[in-house]
Amino acid sequence: MRVLPSGSSALLVELDDLDAVLGFTAALLDRAVPGVADVVPAARTVLVVADGDLADVRAALERLPWRPGRRGSGERVELPVHYDGADLAAVAGLLGTDADGVVAAHTSREWTVAFCGFAPGFGYCTPDAEPWDVPRLASPRTRVPAGAVGLAGGFTGVYPRESPGGWQLLGRTDVAVFDLSRDPAALLRPGVRVRFVPC
Repeated sequence: MRVLPSGSSALLVELDDLDAVLGFTAALLDRAVPGVADVVPAARTVLVVADGDLADVRAALERLPWRPGRRGSGERVELPVHYDGADLAAVAGLLGTDADGVVAAHTSREWTVAFCGFAPGFGYCTPDAEPWDVPRLASPRTRVPAGAVGLAGGFTGVYPRESPGGWQLLGRTDVAVFDLSRDPAALLRPGVRVRFVPC
């Protein structure tokens, strides 16, 4: 773990991999670390925004007990999904199963939002079981509808709004994962545990 300054009010924690990010983020979110105002995880880093003295926050981060792969005890969200995605059969072929097998595997796992990006409210969810390695589409779609549930690499995610995208689409949810009239606007935030349920 390397802790680097990032401007005048933040520290960037560099970690070895996503498992380390998950564990470090879970420890930060489960504990009230004095002087920490915000936590912004990414694939191999965690940005820690401070509202206190940076030297004190740095010392607290370096003393923080955490372990790679640990998932937080945060909020749990259940998302109903219509498993009728354009790529469901293709994903089944990639994984050596059928469409029912993909749905069963997707819904039997609990997923954790590891980090957000791409668009406001887009959470990169990683499973509590062995991840899949599903490639992105060779040629991205120009339009993916809001609520589309997809896979790419070892992640699953829900498109918060219509946009281009290259993830393999399993289905769709009617739940708005990003809504500016809600507080917080993003339903899928780092540390949130997600269960996908067929409907």
